[in-house]
Amino acid sequence: MIFKRVKSLNGELNIPGDKSVSHRSIMMGAIAEGITEVYGFLNGADCISSMNCFRQMGVDIEYDETIVTIHGNGLHGLKKPTGTLDVGNSGTTTRLMSGILAAQPFTSRIIGDASICKRPMKRIMTPLHQMGADITSERGNDCAPLIIKGQPLKGIHYDSPVASAQVKSCILFAGLYADGITSVTEPYLSRNHTELMFQSFGVPISTEGTTVTITPAQKLVGQKIMVPGDISSAAYFIVAGLITPDSCITIKNVGINPTRDGILEVVEKMGGNISYSNVSKDGEPTCDITVQTSELTGCVIEGEIIPKLIDEIPIIAVLACFAKGTTIIKDAAELKVKESNRIDEMVNNLSAMGADITATEDGMIINGGRTLHGAVINSKLDHRIAMSFAIAGLNADGETEIIGADNVETSYPAFYSDLNKLMR
Repeated sequence: MIFKRVKSLNGELNIPGDKSVSHRSIMMGAIAEGITEVYGFLNGADCISSMNCFRQMGVDIEYDETIVTIHGNGLHGLKKPTGTLDVGNSGTTTRLMSGILAAQPFTSRIIGDASICKRPMKRIMTPLHQMGADITSERGNDCAPLIIKGQPLKGIHYDSPVASAQVKSCILFAGLYADGITSVTEPYLSRNHTELMFQSFGVPISTEGTTVTITPAQKLVGQKIMVPGDISSAAYFIVAGLITPDSCITIKNVGINPTRDGILEVVEKMGGNISYSNVSKDGEPTCDITVQTSELTGCVIEGEIIPKLIDEIPIIAVLACFAKGTTIIKDAAELKVKESNRIDEMVNNLSAMGADITATEDGMIINGGRTLHGAVINSKLDHRIAMSFAIAGLNADGETEIIGADNVETSYPAFYSDLNKLMR
């Protein structure tokens, strides 16, 4: 797919539903009693993988493109899968579902695409083993395919070496079935969508600092879930509006959960022209975000803010190329084990476009202000790499060709059509 410089980007957008909340809504609804209705569900490949896996375990899920209706089987009502559970490209499905499967009275096998079969699963296998789970890597490399032989679990306290919502959520899901209390402490607080959803479904849960603790519930009760717009999807248009000349973009109904809003802090720190309206604090907080072309200044991004913007770092790297001065990103080694090594891919591809950018062990250093030029970009089938370079290509001289651009289906199927609506 080819991208060329545009004169401006203007207009309003409604972005897709939050991917993290959509995944969790399927899983919670499946093991709850009664009906769970999900509004604003993300119709992306990853979330459909979650839906299909639980259908394979006997859960009746209806989807009419506007509402997902889940007829829950209850905590102990899942059935032995009809075959191997294929998670596609979804690390969230793999890790969270493993916590549930570890306690079921059957054996299951999880497989995914080539990318999933390279992503590290030891980070969930270690705490699950401590809980008494029988989970093994079929190839002995701590990656999928995974074999999970369900059995009784015990509650533990786990000090997680990484601030990862997927690791934390896997343990909490397993803790629903454990004998005794389960708690997880992180070095920094990661996104808390699981905690909020557990609370709404009736799970006894408490949070103190970076430690979350649950007591197993006797049952979960089906709920009505309103999925906010995904701030990770909004991030591409936030950056596009800031760096493209003569632009003004309003993104409607964006989730601004305080464990996810790190990119907003960075934009404000860099001097971006950003404003908020129609703020709602019911459940998952939301608002409308308006951005306009801005003069930006580089900054340091590190420490506890990193888990709040880990998925947005690729597009933040693009943003930094258009800021005056130096931007330093630290403490982001987690980027190496995403759908691709996002540190290497951003550095290599932005360098090919003429950026002054250097990789470090846990991030990158970007000296902004250079004019970018077109290049051939290999997205490595990583949706966030593809979307980031689409925005870069609209602000670069010449033509930018993105190989593997179609993989935006993972999280934002309408991305390119939404982008086209804004072009002037």
